Amino acid sequence: MRTVTWISAHDAPEWFPPPEQALEDPPGLLAAGGDLSPERLLAAYRRGIFPWYSPGQPVLWWSPDPRAVLFPEEFRCTRSLAKTLRNGGFSTSVDRDFEAVIDGCAAPRTASPGTWITPDMRAAYLKLHRLGYAHSIEAWRDGALAGGLYGVRLGSVFFGESMFSAVRDGSKVALAHLVALCLRNSIAVIDCQLYSRHLGSLGARTIARSQFQRLLREQPALPPAPLV
Repeated sequence: MRTVTWISAHDAPEWFPPPEQALEDPPGLLAAGGDLSPERLLAAYRRGIFPWYSPGQPVLWWSPDPRAVLFPEEFRCTRSLAKTLRNGGFSTSVDRDFEAVIDGCAAPRTASPGTWITPDMRAAYLKLHRLGYAHSIEAWRDGALAGGLYGVRLGSVFFGESMFSAVRDGSKVALAHLVALCLRNSIAVIDCQLYSRHLGSLGARTIARSQFQRLLREQPALPPAPLV
C-alpha cells in the first residue's frame, strides 16, 4: 500500500520520491513537508512535481497522472475570443505587475471563497519572480488590471500556476498572449497540472505522466530567461 512520503527539513532541497510513487487517492499526492525555498521549488518543477495545499496543512507535493497540458500550437482561439482580442479594448504585458496578478489569483471567488495561495506561497513565488524564473502575464482594459496568470518557465516548458479574471475574458486574453509568447520563445508546452472543461475548451488535453516526465528530461538546465 502506498503512503505519502514525508520530507524533513534535513533532506536536500533536490530530494523527492519518484513521481511514480504518487497516490491514486487522492490522485497524485506524492509527499508532504519540506519548504518552499527556490531550490526546492525548482527541483520539484524539473521533476514534474508542484506544491498545492490549504492553510493549516503542511506543504503538499503533487504529481498527477494523467497530466493536463496545452501545446501552444493546439490553442483553440474561438471566434468570440478572436473578436475580443481584436475589438475588446484589451492590452497585454509581461511582468509589469507580478504582485498584483498573484493577489488577483489569490482573491476569493464566488465558487471558491478560500485560497490555496497562502502567504508563504505568495512570498515563495515573489522570490522566484525576483530570481527571473516566475513570470506574470497581464491583461489590461481602461488602465485597470482586467485579468492575468502567472507561472514558472524552465527551458521550453511554462508551468502555469493560476489565472484570474476581473472582467469577462480577462484570463483568456492573458492566456492567448502567453501562447503567442510561447510560440515566439520556442516554449513547447504549457503545464496546466489538472484538467478542467474550461481548459479543455481552449485546447488543453491530458497526457500520461510518463510522457510528461520524458518531456521534462529533454530540457537542458538553462538559466532563467525572460519572456519577450
